[in-house]
Amino acid sequence: MQAFQDYYPDRYSHCFGCGKLHPQGLRLKTFWDANDPDITLTRFTPAPLYSGGVPEHVYGGLIAALFDCHGTASAAAFACRLEERPLEQLVRYVTASLKVDFLRPTPQNVELTLRARLLEHSGRKVSLAMRLAAAGELCAQAEMLAIRFRPPEVRGKK
Repeated sequence: MQAFQDYYPDRYSHCFGCGKLHPQGLRLKTFWDANDPDITLTRFTPAPLYSGGVPEHVYGGLIAALFDCHGTASAAAFACRLEERPLEQLVRYVTASLKVDFLRPTPQNVELTLRARLLEHSGRKVSLAMRLAAAGELCAQAEMLAIRFRPPEVRGKK
């Protein structure tokens, strides 16, 4: 099964967090959750490189980046599903708003799971609720508003 990010055209695959073409990137992969078809899932194990101010814990900027990339890929997939388009026609979404609540320190060297569920889809906008857990413990949650990206060559056209 291909990750949602694998459907991005090469032109939009250079993101540090999820771009398949970024040589030093995280290369996050997002899928439908096999246990709940209304949820998306990303797994990531942060290395010591992503240390925060507390030893053996992840810095908040990485957590926000994980939510950012997981959320925009999830928004694109939810839009495909609701608009009855196959993932092969996935359109890139970008973050308009991201609110993160850090609930407890997030450990390193432990697999993190990020899950997203759809709150609303309206026109070019998709709203999501997301959760990040480590070893089953909720560490952070976020809400995102993602907007369907319009390439420069089509901006202003209806």
